[in-house]
Formats: sequence, structure tokens, C-alpha cells
Amino acid sequence: MKPFDYTRADTLDAAIDAAAQGATIIGGGTNLIDLMKLEVMAPDAVVDITRLPGLSEIVDEGDGLRIGALVSNSVLAADPRIRADYPVLSRAILGGASGQIRNKATTGGNLLQRCRCPYFYDPAMPCNKRAPGSGCGAIGGAARMCAVLGTSPECIAAHPSDMAVALRSLDAQVEIRGPQGIRRVGLDDLYELPSGNPERETSLEPGDIITAVILPAPVAQSIQTYRKVRDRASYAFALVSTALVLTRHEDGRIDRAQLAFGGLAPRPWRDPAVEEILAGQEPSDALFRKAGEALMADAITHETNAFKVPLAQRMLVSVLRDATGLSGATLDTGAAA
Repeated sequence: MKPFDYTRADTLDAAIDAAAQGATIIGGGTNLIDLMKLEVMAPDAVVDITRLPGLSEIVDEGDGLRIGALVSNSVLAADPRIRADYPVLSRAILGGASGQIRNKATTGGNLLQRCRCPYFYDPAMPCNKRAPGSGCGAIGGAARMCAVLGTSPECIAAHPSDMAVALRSLDAQVEIRGPQGIRRVGLDDLYELPSGNPERETSLEPGDIITAVILPAPVAQSIQTYRKVRDRASYAFALVSTALVLTRHEDGRIDRAQLAFGGLAPRPWRDPAVEEILAGQEPSDALFRKAGEALMADAITHETNAFKVPLAQRMLVSVLRDATGLSGATLDTGAAA
């Protein structure tokens, strides 16, 4: 590991000043330390923010909740308010890493974890995200874990977070504090797609620090679920995951389906066209297949990750069947409407 300077910030302003001068912020460190050991990241200075007050609490924010950036994944998943009103978030977190890692990992750090593409983690291999201009080894290589939506010729890495997928389905916002003040952005505005600048993963500017995640008011009488397909039963990143927040009319028609997907794109993926297909419709296998076809209409696949297209479509049909009560009925295998 390359030598580096370590300091512990006494105030948020001090941390912002240090970050603006090039220091790397560390909270739980569950991803950063691994990357530093591999010299994928080699900061000259690291600033510890774990002792800063006010970032480790979950408090009411209007009709929703404010989750401090230093709240651990374990605390967040176990919070009674989260389990009762935002169960999709609790399930997504518990579907992620081991208990030991969840005890250490923070909310802000989870959002900012780096991709798990093997070419990114190997300094001997080409990777435009790690070394701009060197090429993308995953294109034509081992791309099993890589993205099929929102990619570019420069990078096909997928975003690894389970928690972020659930937050995207809940319309959460991220509070950011930096040299220019405080702002709030949605997750689509937090994450950058890789076209042109694959090394730039977020919209954060020098000195910006995530201070909280803001959850809106709970969706009344909603059905919420998170489903994840992975290579082994636990402690593995998603090949494909789906977060669903669904409401229905009294006559059984779908009112709204808020859907976000993991393992498919460089950020948690949400497609308004898919939700529009479902809104106001009577649940049916044909309808769900139509939504799945729309979801993957623009997919760009490679030999080793083409399986993600049918996998995502089947998962979407299965999740919607369970949520709408069709899971007990015979599956209609006819063509989509």
C-alpha cells in the first residue's frame, strides 16, 4: 500500500476543505481499504469523518426520514421505521454483504462504492475507469458481471449497490454539502453514465460530501419487495436484482409500479416507459412480458453477459406475478400483447 497522510476531521467544514484539496474521505472503509491495498486507488491523504456529529442518526424529515451518511447498513436495515414503511430498503440491504461488513459499511459509502469489474480491480489490465484511455478489457473479455444498459464503448461496468437500487425505487434524494453549499439530488442525478468520461462515476465536485439520504413519505398501502439473483446464495453481488414498490386500485388494476434494477447498468436503473406500460392495467402475464421487453429493448450485450436479458425479463415477470397475486395461477406462456 502506498504511504498516505491520515487525519480525523473535527468538523464537517474541515472535511470539506480537505476533500476540496484532494483528500479522500473515509467512513466505514469497507471498499476503499481494499482498493488501496490493490493500489487501484492510491490517495495521498485520507480524512476520517466517522467522529463528526449529526451524521449517524435516522430522524424524521417531514413525512419521511433523514438517514445520516454514517448510519451503518446494519442499523438502517434493522430500524423499525424502515422495516415497517420502507421494507424494500431493509430487504435490499440484508441481501447484500455479510453481517460483519454491514456493521461497518455506511449509508454514504454504500452509495459511492466502486464497481466490481475484474478489470478495474487488476492494475495490470486495461480499464478506462481506472486509467482513462487504456481501453475496456471487459469488452470482449470476462463480462459476466457487467452492464447491458446505459453502457458505452469506453466502459460496461455495472453499479454494485443493492441499497441504491431500493432507494431509487423509493424516489430517495441524496443531500450533498460542499464548498458551494448544500443541495439535494435524485440518484439519477448523482450517478454519471460512462459515455465520454468513464472515470467520472458521480456528479460530486471536489470537496462535496454526502451528508444524508432523504426518504419521502411512505407509499401508503404499497407492496414492496426486493429480489436478487446471484452466483451463490449469500455475500455475492447481483447478476440482476429488482426493487418494486407497487400500489393497486380497488378493482385490482395496477395503480403504479415503481421499479428499479441492479446488475444491469452503471447506476440503479429505472425506466419510465416500463412503469407507464403497467400503470392502470389489469395484471396479466402478457402485460408483464411486454414490460420486460420494453425494459431490455436497448440492451447491448456481449458473449458472456447476454444471459442477463432473458434473466431480467423473467425476474420482472416473476416479481410482478408475486406482487399482484398471479403467482398461484397457471403461467400464460403465450406471446406478449
